[in-house]
Parts: sequence; C-alpha cells; structure tokens
Amino acid sequence: MKKIIPVIVAVVLIILIAAAGFGAKLLEKYSYSKERADLTEYFGIQGDNDVPIILQDELVEEHAKIFDNICYFDIATVHKYFNDRFYEDKAAGILVYTTPGSFLTTQIGHADLSDYGADFEEAGLAWDYVISRYEGDVLYIAADFVQQYSNFSYELFREPNHMQIYTEWGERQTAPITKDTQVRYQGGIKSDILTDIPEGDTVIVLEEMENWTKVKTRDSFIGYVENKRLGEKSTETTEPVTDYVEPVYESNTRDYKINLGWHVIGGVGGNETLESTVARTKGLNVISPTWFTLTGNEGEFSSFASASYVERAHGMGLEVWALVGNVESVDVDMYELLSRTSSRWNLIRNLVAAAQEYNLDGINIDFENIGLDAGEPFIQFIRELSIPCRRYGIVLSVDNYVPMGHTDHYDRAEQGVVADYVIIMGYDEHYNGSDEAGSVASINFVEKGIANTLEEVPADKVINGVPFYTRIWKSGPEGLSSEAVTMDTAQTFVEDHGIAVRWDETTCQNYGESHEGDTLYQVWLEDADSIRVKLNIMENYDVAGVAAWRLGQESVNVWDVIEEYMSQP
Repeated sequence: MKKIIPVIVAVVLIILIAAAGFGAKLLEKYSYSKERADLTEYFGIQGDNDVPIILQDELVEEHAKIFDNICYFDIATVHKYFNDRFYEDKAAGILVYTTPGSFLTTQIGHADLSDYGADFEEAGLAWDYVISRYEGDVLYIAADFVQQYSNFSYELFREPNHMQIYTEWGERQTAPITKDTQVRYQGGIKSDILTDIPEGDTVIVLEEMENWTKVKTRDSFIGYVENKRLGEKSTETTEPVTDYVEPVYESNTRDYKINLGWHVIGGVGGNETLESTVARTKGLNVISPTWFTLTGNEGEFSSFASASYVERAHGMGLEVWALVGNVESVDVDMYELLSRTSSRWNLIRNLVAAAQEYNLDGINIDFENIGLDAGEPFIQFIRELSIPCRRYGIVLSVDNYVPMGHTDHYDRAEQGVVADYVIIMGYDEHYNGSDEAGSVASINFVEKGIANTLEEVPADKVINGVPFYTRIWKSGPEGLSSEAVTMDTAQTFVEDHGIAVRWDETTCQNYGESHEGDTLYQVWLEDADSIRVKLNIMENYDVAGVAAWRLGQESVNVWDVIEEYMSQP
C-alpha cells in the first residue's frame, strides 16, 4: 500500500498539471486581449505637428500640419480634395485665388490679403493667422482660409493628432453601445485595442459581419466592436455646411446659335478684305480676325486691330471676337509667360484695354501646344481673364484641340465654368507630318470630340469648329507629304487628275485616289456633303454653334448647308 500511494499522488499531480495547462490554454483562447495598439503607428503620425486625415470614413494618405496651433493643408491636398483654384506663384512668393469678380492675393508667410477687383484696384484685408507658409519647398494653406472658399467641414482631435473631414453629407447608419467595451484594430478578441468606448455612446456603422462590425467613433477611430455590444441600428441624416455658398459664374453667352468664322489677317492691310471675305457667307454672326499675336514673356503682343473694321463689321450685323494666338510666337515661353502673375496680369490688362479701345464684343484665346508644365498656369490665366471680361461684357471663348487624352491639362471642365464658350478645333485629325494619310476631320473623330467635350462642358457653351480646307496627300519614293488647299482647289485637283470620287461611309466624306507612276494621290474632300453631316451631328448634340477655319477657303455652296443648320431651332 505504501508503494501505491506515491504513484497515486504522482498521477493526481500529473492530472492537475495537465488540467491547469488545458485551462490556461482555454483561458488564453477565449480571454480578451488587453494589449493596446500603438496609435502613432495606427494613424501613421510623423512628428509632433503631423495630422493624419480621415476623409469621410477613410484614413487617406495625405496629412495636414499644425503650425502655431493653426491647421494647414499642403496645396496638393487642397487641389485634390477641396478646391483647385488656389494658385501658387513661386517666383513672386504669392498665393492667388480668383472669385467670379476678384483676384485675391496674399504674400506667402503673411496674414494680409489683397482683394483686386476687375479693374485691378486693391483693397486690403487682414486675418489673425498666417494664411499660407512654406515648410521646405512645400506650400501649406491654413484650413480655415481654404474653408472660406470651399465646401467642407473639419474637426481636429489631439492625443493623438488626427482630423475628421467631410465633403459629402447624407444618410448613415448609427448604433448605440449597450455595454462598456473596446474598439479593436481588427475583428477578434485578440486584436489590439484602439480606444475604449462607454455604454451609451453612439458609433457610425460602416460594415457589418457575422460577429463583429466595423465602426467609426465620434472622435474618428475606425475599428471593430462585437455585434453583441451594439444596440438597434438607426438612420441618421448628417447636416451639410451651411455657411458656404458656391460662387456663381455669370456668362456672356448668347441666346442664339453662334456662327463664327475666323478671318486670317496677315497685316494691317488685311483688314480691308472684310467685305470681300464675308460677301458670300450666309448666317454668319461672329467674325474672329487673327489680330493679336504674343510676342514676349511679359505679356506683350502685336496687333493689327482696326476700329474701322469693327465699325464696318457691326454695320453688317457681325460681332467681333478678336483672336489672340501663340502659333507664330517663336520667342515666347508659355510657361514663363503664364506662370508669373505679373506677366499674366499685364497681358490681361492690355487685352481688356484693346477690347475697350476697339469696341470688341469678345476675345478668342487660341493658345496651342501648351506643355504639361504650363497647364495649371494656362487655366489660371483663363480664370483671371474671365473676371474683367465678365465685368465689362466681353465674350471670352477658348479654342481647344479635340479631347484625345494628351490635352487634359487644358482643363476643359474649368473652362466650361469660367469662360463663355469652349470651341473645339474639330479638324487636323491628320496633318502634315502624320504617319499616314487620312481625313482632316472624319465623322467619328468629330463626334468623339463633341461627345468627350460635353462630358465636361455644358452644351450651351460648346462650339464645334469645322474645316474649310482639304489635304491632298502624296505618297511615293520620296515618302509621304500633304498640302492643305481650299475646297475649290481640291475639287479642281480631282477634276484635273481624272479622279473618280465615291462616298465613304466610314469618314462621311467623298474620297478619291489616283496612281501616277510611283506616286499615289489621295484626297478626303471637305465639301458641302461632309459639312452637312458634321452639322447634323452638332444639331443632334444641341451644341451652341459652329465655327469655321477659315473664311475664304470654302466653296460657296457650303453656306447653304450652314444657313440650313442655323435656321433650325
């Protein structure tokens, strides 16, 4: 018996140890973790003044900063989420913002704000904080200042730093907490604790799962709570910002179709061709003489303007929208010109002064081959030019390539807000230098240009340009080349070379070709037939009118189809 007792004791001890181990494992498996998450790591806080941003219900990659107890956004964040009308002039060290009626400027690093009206007269304002400042080479703008001109709300939380931003409002689901609990980093009792939440608090319900629900607390911690800790869900309607009013950009648009013709003026003497140029037109109501050409990086331009021309045009019932171009501006750096506020304003002052001096009805901006770096300065120029144009009743129209992706930096959407008309240059589908011969403006090219533009610009601001010229293509041992000719010249070429033309349904043009030895001639004719189809497409999309490049190159019967288009309601 004495020998058995030690064995029994040993067995009992083994059982007890095993039970204790099993119990510990059960306790470890089913007990709630008390580990707390590193909130600096959770939010991605990078320094004492760094402020992570929760936008709507998502922690985004952009962060704000705190300087002197004021919250600031970098300008890229402002442009991305709130308002892309803030313009940084690095050379001058100023921040510019345009409203429908004023230019607002502030020296970076200062609290003063200058308000310039359409006549450039200055009024001074002062804020009780620095409006904008640099950290390194990054520009930051005070959140409160951005909020003056943008539709969003924000709430700043400390310990740790983070902020909640709303740019959209509506209905959302909420639920009360029925018992003191924790919000955890992930769904599961072993996940680290983000924050404690007491009974009675309400959370925003983001995503419901089998046992856990993704929620956001009122102080914007996003994590998970057990479903058994949530009460009955209800719907809450959030209140939008009420102290912000979206600016209204009044337009100088007309209540009738526009029929514009560009009149190429090669010198002052060209003004005397007005009468002969428009003699056979029908329904023309706007003429755009190519008077102004950029000549310098300070906003200078050459001028062939004539008061007599304008007076005579008005006598014919024509408005005059003078063209300002850069095609021949070989010595002008468009980024250098447009990026600096001083040179933009000099150009604007001079253009508006010319419009007033010559009694112009409008200004037509034809800036082509704008590089990516000059895209933002270009649209800033259009915004700023629109201010005095709006004030003085000057129509502002802007010429644009057919949208094909590589010219997105022209920002047609913003043009459609601040300018009066966005004109599509619906031609040059194939041009001298193209890799292959082809149409100047096939119907698919034209329709795509209109449809893509209308995705960004209201139809009553869109004018589609049509070509009054044709290209004669020549391919042979010397390669591929083409020549732009008038409609009549193209027709004569076809007749002289005995080319039989046929209607091409793909391009909706009369097409012909001819082999002469080793040389192939091809021509996609622009004529009354092709123009009629383009006008039908424009009528279907109900755009604001037609523009023609250029007067004097058309055959006379083209005006019959244009007149028919203009007569349609």
